[in-house]
Amino acid sequence: MFPWLQRLLSRGGPAGGPAAVRGAEGERIAAEFLRGRLGYEIVVRNWRNPLERREEIDIVCRDHDVLVFVEVKTRPADALVPGFFAVDLRKKRALRRAIHAYLTQLQFRPPTFRFDVAEVILAGNTPPQVLHFQNVHLFPKGYHVLR
Repeated sequence: MFPWLQRLLSRGGPAGGPAAVRGAEGERIAAEFLRGRLGYEIVVRNWRNPLERREEIDIVCRDHDVLVFVEVKTRPADALVPGFFAVDLRKKRALRRAIHAYLTQLQFRPPTFRFDVAEVILAGNTPPQVLHFQNVHLFPKGYHVLR
């Protein structure tokens, strides 16, 4: 067996690494924050486009009658790049495609929707901190989903 494949299998595959575990924990913390602190209704977590499995939305929730798409970025306290800035142009393009796919599959479209970023900061023994950035620019002005 190839040494690199043996190392990969011994740690549980690509989805079992420390970054994936930290990311899943951050998404759980962000969902609790959105639901418990802000009163949002969680619609779905980790939605994947059935036609393109690489396109994923971390959290879809409702803030009253607004559908909110949330990208969660989990970072250690000493990270060089804050989570907000990790949502770069490439990531925004992928999110735009995923959100468009999600909206087109809905039977009833919401009157409005927005894109938020939740940055979860993990700092050792202290409680995690959540920074919530609402209405982050993602779509061009006047964007509408056509069937």
